[in-house]
Amino acid sequence: MTETAVRAATAEAVQDAPGSVITLLTDTAELTCNTATFDEGAAGAPVHFHTRATEFFHVTAGRLDVLVGDEIHTLGAGDFIVVPPGVTHAFAPAAGHAASVFVGFTPGMGRFDYYRLLGRVHAGEATVQDIKDSSPTYDNHYAQSPVWSGRRRSAAP
Repeated sequence: MTETAVRAATAEAVQDAPGSVITLLTDTAELTCNTATFDEGAAGAPVHFHTRATEFFHVTAGRLDVLVGDEIHTLGAGDFIVVPPGVTHAFAPAAGHAASVFVGFTPGMGRFDYYRLLGRVHAGEATVQDIKDSSPTYDNHYAQSPVWSGRRRSAAP
């Protein structure tokens, strides 16, 4: 692995949905890392799983709900959670809160183009079908969770 230094002033940021910005940090064969900021009420990431990568989250500010399997964990600043390959998960700011989080994947997956695709969908330059079609490339496979669906409904005003 080679040294990687990313300066905040020059890091690429992608708006992937209303109230959500992903800042790209490193994307190597060993490790993919980014930060994500979510405004209160932002949708976050839908239920999905990875077949090859472990994903981890370190909340740096606010509160973040993270679905892992069938359990929702509400994490605060300083909290950390790891999701092994094959385990369904999702994440979004907890009701009434914004959140900032450091996200990593190991091994890395060339994932920055996935985030850019999300940004293009948000900008109307690509479609949700493009995201679905990219699942094998980016090891991002969508799933369903009644637990997560119930959480989103109960958080609505």
